[in-house]
Amino acid sequence: MKSVRIWFKKDGATRYISHLDLNRVMTRALQHSRLPIWHTEGFNPHPFLTFALPLSLGFRGVRECMDIKLTEDNICEKEIIDKLNASLPVGIRIFKVTDPIMKAGKITYAKFHMKMTCDTITLEELFFLFRNLFARETIEIEKKNKKGVVKTLDLKPDIGEYTLEKTNNDVTLEIILSAGSVQNVNPTLLIAILEKENNIEINYDITRMDLYNEEMKAFV
Repeated sequence: MKSVRIWFKKDGATRYISHLDLNRVMTRALQHSRLPIWHTEGFNPHPFLTFALPLSLGFRGVRECMDIKLTEDNICEKEIIDKLNASLPVGIRIFKVTDPIMKAGKITYAKFHMKMTCDTITLEELFFLFRNLFARETIEIEKKNKKGVVKTLDLKPDIGEYTLEKTNNDVTLEIILSAGSVQNVNPTLLIAILEKENNIEINYDITRMDLYNEEMKAFV
């Protein structure tokens, strides 16, 4: 038995496929591919697959991955890529197959690329709103937990390196945020703070670029 890590992009209309539906799509693709996939044991056997870190609904992903197990060791990378892509919808494309090196539990940070506009304020005003937000000593937001209890969170410690600029068409933010099983910060929380404080609606397009471990080494 051999474990492999499948790397794929998620874009276009498939950005709006939920993580649960993505799991179903990938399961069907594995079944249709006729690759020698290891299946779980028990009453309802199904292809084994796990994802490193779920991607939020509506986000693009350019370096997403899932792990599967093969019952044969002599399957080449090209065969896996070709057979899976033939069974996947437009927007989800497999581009690489590797051995799994890092465990998903090691993921500590994620890098996002964000393009933003607003219909009610200028791009320059939007740029300064974000610049002033990052200049604060604390960046607080109220958030409900699973039990419905509202807690105030300070996002400042979860923000890593970032670049902010205004282009002719949008305000672009590239930012590293805490991610993983311990602390997972959705970049839309930053947008939500400014929307609430300024009574505006911000249009955004977000791409998750990469995942990292605590040493800021790319997830592999």
